[in-house]
Order: sequence, then structure tokens, then C-alpha cells
Amino acid sequence: MKDYQLISDYKHIDAYKESFNDLAKLVFDLDFKEWYEQGYWNDNYICYSYIDDDRIVANVSVNKLVVVVGGVEYQALQIGTVMTHPDYRHQGLAAMLMDHVIHQYEQDYDLIYLFANRCAIQFYPKFGFEPIQESRFLLDSSHLKKKPTTPSALQKLSLNNPADLELMKQFAAERIAVSSTLGVKNQEHLTMFYLILAFSDAIYYIQDEDVIVLFEQEDKELHVLDIISKRKVAIDTILPYIITDDIETVHFSFTPDMNIEGIQTELITDSDDLLFVRPVLNNFPTHFLFPITSHA
Repeated sequence: MKDYQLISDYKHIDAYKESFNDLAKLVFDLDFKEWYEQGYWNDNYICYSYIDDDRIVANVSVNKLVVVVGGVEYQALQIGTVMTHPDYRHQGLAAMLMDHVIHQYEQDYDLIYLFANRCAIQFYPKFGFEPIQESRFLLDSSHLKKKPTTPSALQKLSLNNPADLELMKQFAAERIAVSSTLGVKNQEHLTMFYLILAFSDAIYYIQDEDVIVLFEQEDKELHVLDIISKRKVAIDTILPYIITDDIETVHFSFTPDMNIEGIQTELITDSDDLLFVRPVLNNFPTHFLFPITSHA
């Protein structure tokens, strides 16, 4: 096997960033360019890559985060963007990068985790990861009543509006964990990633509560994707601003603190986005869901 050069932390090197992005587009159909050109690739996102003739051919990225479980904060490392160019597969490059990252960080972090599809279910246990089932959280909304508000109470935000973008950046930088049951802090780079690239048409500001809410409606279902706030807010004070009369069920893409009347949980058995953790924390709740906007 050819001896490829290992490089890392190249966020200030344009040629490597562009090559990394080319590989991400090829493997995942994912374009990071708008995200990093606006300056959101910070020190908490580090790529470890093999290069061949200055081209990125394999990569494993790490995200330095704080995971909150039961009100306790843990230094956490989330692994993501594990990818190898099709022409360079079956050489063990991803495995060598995984070994390198784990060896470098495992002594300094309370846990390392990642999300992967079912095709990788045999791969990650080789590195000490255990699969854990997450849960769904949903709410029968029949007892919820829409709050009478002024038109300005719920404002849709636009990335094309400089004032709106500045508000998003401020909230992303200062946000607290969405839940003390299980939430994530120190995720400014990931929050902006999702605001820019995934949910740009689902961003709203509730002026009365000083909170940004990401939500989408699909038929009679409301999907609350994230609540971005600088202080603790009760979900049942947020829902009346965004509920409509035809909504029957509210789905949460994170773990809501379990003080909402009528909340239902069920283990997820049909997802292709599986959680792998090392080591497994003893105080993980029975039902939990990592916030979708914290996935790398």
C-alpha cells in the first residue's frame, strides 16, 4: 500500500479545504463551502485526512463538544465526515484515521460518539464503540391552544437579511443546551451549519420569549427541530406560538425535558442513523435523542 501523508487542522489552507469539500460532495452529496466561507469552521472542528498528490483521499473529522446528561456536563468528542474516495477504498485508510483520532483524544474526553448508517454496523465496534438505541418524542397536540399574538411576535428569519443573520450568529454563540436531560453545548459551528445548509427555511424568532425556534409543518404534524435560547425556556410556553388548529401531533428532534403533559416516547427501531458511543455513560436516560442540529 502506498504511504499517504497525514494532515490535520487545515481550515486556513484553501487548497485542502476545497479538496475536502470535493470529497464530501462526491461521497455524501454535501457541500460545506458556504459554511466555511462565512467563517464558521472554527477550532472545534478538526479534520484528519490522508492526501495523495495534495488531494484529500480519506478523512475523519472530530467535533469538540460538551454533552449534558442529567444536568452533568461531559467533555465529548463527536466523530463525523468519515469518508474515503472510491478509488482509494479497501486499503484501511478510514480505520487508520479512526485509530489515530482515538489514540490522540481518548485520554482527554469523557466520551467519544458518532452517528452512522447500518452499513457501518460492523465497522465501529472494532474501535470499542457500542450501538445505543435512541427514542422518539411526540406529543398529542389536542390540548394545546394557539396563543393570540401580534404579527411581529413570530418572525421568520432570513439568511439574506444581515440583521437576521447577526441574530442567528449571536444565538448560536451563546446558546445553552436545549435540554438538561440530554443536550449539547459548545456547538456554535454545528448550529450554524444546520441554519445555513439544512433548515434555512425553518428559522423563526419569538420576540416575546427571546428565542429562535426551528420548525416545519408536514400535513397535520409539526416537527420542532431545535429551540435555540440563551436561557432556559419551557417548551410549553413556546408551542402556543407555533401551533396551528390543524396540527394533531408534535414531533421533537431532540430530548425535551420531561415536564410536558402528554409527552410520549418510543424506542427507534427503523432509523438508518445509528448512535455509537465509547464508553457508554452510566447515567444515560432510558429514553433520549441527541439533538438533530448537533449531528456531525
